Formats: sequence, C-alpha cells, structure tokens
Amino acid sequence: MRELSLHILDIVQNSIAAEADLIRLNIVEDYEADKLVVEIIDDGTGMKEEDKEQVLDPFVTSRTTREVGLGLPLFKEAAEQCAGNFSLDSTLGEGTELKAVFQHSHIDRAPLGDIVGTIISFLVSNPDIDLVYHHQVDDEEFNFDTREVKDRLGDVKINSPDIIAWLKDYLTEGLRQIRR
Repeated sequence: MRELSLHILDIVQNSIAAEADLIRLNIVEDYEADKLVVEIIDDGTGMKEEDKEQVLDPFVTSRTTREVGLGLPLFKEAAEQCAGNFSLDSTLGEGTELKAVFQHSHIDRAPLGDIVGTIISFLVSNPDIDLVYHHQVDDEEFNFDTREVKDRLGDVKINSPDIIAWLKDYLTEGLRQIRR
C-alpha cells in the first residue's frame, strides 16, 4: 500500500469484524531515535493461538469474498523491509494488539498518509465503536477520544455532517500543532 494510513484502516476493519467496542491507535514519531511506531489495540474477540500465525500468511483469510488476506502480511513486511519489526499478540475473548516499528528515515518507508481521513472514514461508518487516538511527534502529543466527544454531544450523533466537518478540522489542527 502506498500509505501507512491505508494499512491502519485495513487493520481497524479487522478490529470491527472482531466485534471490538474500543480501538486504540497509537502513533509515535521519534526523530531522535529514528523510529515510527504504529500500535493498534482492540477489545474484540481475539484469536486462538494457532490463528495468530495463520493471519500472517497471505494465503489464509476468514473473508468469503476473496481467497487471500494481504492486510497483516503486507504491513508486517513493510515494517521489516524498513529495518523495523512487527508483533502481534492476541488473547481469545480479550482482544488483539499489534505493533509495527519502522526506521523513520528509511528510504522505502511509505509515508504515514492521510491519517485524518482514515479516522474520519472510521467515524462516519462506525459511530457506535469508540476510538482513542494518540499521536506523538518527539515530545509533542495529541490525544483524541470519541468517548469524550460523545459525552459532550449528548443526543447528537458523532457522524452527523456538521460534527464530522468540525472533527476533521480539529484533528487536522491537532496534528499541525505537534508537527511544528
């Protein structure tokens, strides 16, 4: 995939399919250590021990619409090709945690891409699933939690057009602030 945000969207879709109620997305860009870390944690159904190895095989998928599952294997390969690593931990009935570490400056590392668009796509399609997003660039941090937003909105849906427009601006500005 051309952007890491597309990998993230694919993996978040896996969390949704696993019936997650809460998804945590942590992104850390550490220029001094030359690392980019992407971590996705969900409280979905989790996986059996034997399934953890199978999901990293591109020729195994649980989807009925196609015979291969490339999302996790491609993400793992992308990290490893950029002097990084990949880990997957999952417990049946508790959820899944994956972590991809990239050498930030590696010439083959795909750009992070449109992370705001990825989050907005998630919110529009999944208003009942909560997302906690943490993004750190060196010592600067930005945090976003849909539970806090929903609390303030009361009866207004988080995916209503006016709220989505405001959230897009809010996320864009938050990321701009930490990238100064």
